[in-house]
Amino acid sequence: MSAFDPTGYLPDELLERFRERAVVHDRENTFPDDDLADLKDAGYLAILVPAELGGGGLGFAEASVLQQRLAGAAPATALAINMHLVWTGVAKVLADRGISDLRFVQEGAVAGEVFAFGISEAGNDLVLFGSDTDAVPHSDGSYAFTGTKIFTSLSPVWTQLGLHGLDILSPDGPKMVYAFVPRSPEVVVRDDWNTLGMRGTQSRTTELHGAMAPADRVVRRVDPGPNPDPIVFGIFSVFEVLIASVYTGIARRALELAVSTTRQRTSKKTGRSYSQDPDIRWRIADMALAYDALPPQLAALGHDLDDVVDHGAQWFALLSGVKHRAVVMAKHVVDEAILVSGGSSYFAGSELSRLYRDVLAGMFHPSDPESAHSTVASAWLGPLA
Repeated sequence: MSAFDPTGYLPDELLERFRERAVVHDRENTFPDDDLADLKDAGYLAILVPAELGGGGLGFAEASVLQQRLAGAAPATALAINMHLVWTGVAKVLADRGISDLRFVQEGAVAGEVFAFGISEAGNDLVLFGSDTDAVPHSDGSYAFTGTKIFTSLSPVWTQLGLHGLDILSPDGPKMVYAFVPRSPEVVVRDDWNTLGMRGTQSRTTELHGAMAPADRVVRRVDPGPNPDPIVFGIFSVFEVLIASVYTGIARRALELAVSTTRQRTSKKTGRSYSQDPDIRWRIADMALAYDALPPQLAALGHDLDDVVDHGAQWFALLSGVKHRAVVMAKHVVDEAILVSGGSSYFAGSELSRLYRDVLAGMFHPSDPESAHSTVASAWLGPLA
């Protein structure tokens, strides 16, 4: 089997355009519409859709490589498109297990629809296991959703919002309801995204005022709390792998910038390039040692998802672990790159300065450090008594 060539979707010249635009979108706090248009033209929104449906037919390992590459050029663009890829990825996870509930997501992605991720809610540390959003059933099988979602990436451009809410009215309730709602007057998107980093994602707050999901877009009703339902595993697995990929890509770019800078700088003290300084070399090596561990882990987990490998109860520990390691590693690498590159990296116009702000967002995505450690502890020690 020949090695996957990511330049087929993301050639160097396209990434350079993304990198140039990223400066502007970060400074002006705007959404990268041109990036999205280029990605659509490249078929990127459907990379995880089977070829027989008109998609790219790629697996998760290949999508991870692409997201690492995209994040190295434009982290906010990569993080934003991640949320669309999560839903197409969940559709793939389900389809690989014989469940066609999200076939419309695959077909929509091929047709150019943009799917956003409406799960996060302020103060809801249950995440997939509970919701403060009301899901009210109607007699025709549709649902009306009322509540507030936060960190809704792709806010200016999404066409379908995948979300969850809690149905406490049905006779078999309570039930967590997973569904998709289109844009409508009942969906209010606040213009409130003014953050330290990842500004181009435009992950604005979304208010739902009885937003309707048609019956054929209500994809799953499951019991609240920890649940083995495939949609819970699908969302968690794809989200963790793709999020880890974005921050791994940021780390790679920071390492490349640090190497380039040390080769260009010359010490007044010794007259030699900083790349010959033992202390600098140690820092570069430390960065590389930290980074090198993540791409193989992501590739292995991606292949396991594609091959429907059964890790049993260890799956959630493996997935939360790789996300946690990726963001911790990326922050460490960017920190070290800043030190290696010197005072010029402190200026707002420096790419490293932007990466320094962007990488901080990783700590806020599930699984957070506390959740990751709790999950791994339970996997090895069993649940708390």
